Amino acid sequence: MAEGWLKSAAGEGGTMLLQAGGHWDARNVTRLDLQLRDLTPTDDMPVVLDLGAVERLDTAGAWLLYRTLKTCRAGGGRADFAGLTPAYQTMLEQVAANDQPAEIEPPHPAALLAVLERLGRGAVDVGEEAKQQVAFLGLLLVCLAGSLRHPSRLRLVPLVYHMEKVGFNALPIVGLISFLIGVVLAYQGATQLQRFGAEIFVVNLIAVSVLREIAILLTAIVVAGRSGSAFTAEIGSMVVNEEVDAMRTLGLDPMEVLVLPRVLALVITLPLLAFFADMLGLFGGMLMCWLALDISPGLYLERLQDAVSLWSFWVGIIKAPFFAFLIAMVGCLEGLRVTRSAESVGQQTTRSVVTGIFLVIVVDAMFSIFFAAVGV
Repeated sequence: MAEGWLKSAAGEGGTMLLQAGGHWDARNVTRLDLQLRDLTPTDDMPVVLDLGAVERLDTAGAWLLYRTLKTCRAGGGRADFAGLTPAYQTMLEQVAANDQPAEIEPPHPAALLAVLERLGRGAVDVGEEAKQQVAFLGLLLVCLAGSLRHPSRLRLVPLVYHMEKVGFNALPIVGLISFLIGVVLAYQGATQLQRFGAEIFVVNLIAVSVLREIAILLTAIVVAGRSGSAFTAEIGSMVVNEEVDAMRTLGLDPMEVLVLPRVLALVITLPLLAFFADMLGLFGGMLMCWLALDISPGLYLERLQDAVSLWSFWVGIIKAPFFAFLIAMVGCLEGLRVTRSAESVGQQTTRSVVTGIFLVIVVDAMFSIFFAAVGV
């Protein structure tokens, strides 16, 4: 196999003469490329590439020669070809014309591997999120224990203020939703039970569904979307405005000043909201039974007493403080995780609502399993 070769010599007038010969093709480009890269002409030294002894030239060799000429010119010096045949000149012109940058398309992994990669990354993110929530829970419990040992450190004015915001101001929307849910349950239950002549049992359906599950669950979801997002937005805005850093500079603990009053306010008010939702849900069911099934309010209340036990009421109320604690904790945590940008406030607020609702549903399912296991 014929080999290509390259010789360097000093030319006339202080030029650097590069003599190329032999076969400049794909079989020799690796070795020739190393030789060309070892050349170190100075910036002001003219370079002449003499191709008079080249016996064969393909596009690979032409690219090496063109690249060398281009590199020399980029350094500020003069560089030219010599000994070109018409065929070689045409090939070099084609190489120069096609010297256009092109982005390399990244490789596309297999669909199954991509799905597994996303699942793995999601599992890692969930684990990291759970670790941060557990760590924040520990900080919150330590802060709560400190406030119990020193009650004077508890800020009553912010506590009452947040109780009004998350409790009293939420009564209209919670009451309306619970009332409408009671109406829907009564109407849908009556439609199905009338087929069997058992429409009187719609009272049982309304009572058990509203008291044990629907009222507290919907109330918690509304509070997560309303108050949990507000906690995140308020604390996040303070992070953006560097107010939280200012608190730490003054020796104030943001956990005591910002987090604990919000958590306690929601833990106190959510059971009251749950009770209010229970009453409105039962009232909506009673009104629908009276209008659609001709079940009088007196008969409805009498049947209600026979249908439910005291535990049916307490099951929903017992869940409320746990839901409230989770919603407030997630809302405050996401607020403190806001970076100093307005976009981050929106992202963490959305994350707060989604995480809060998810945790509420998970804990509600755990409570359902627990109460079923103990026979309540």
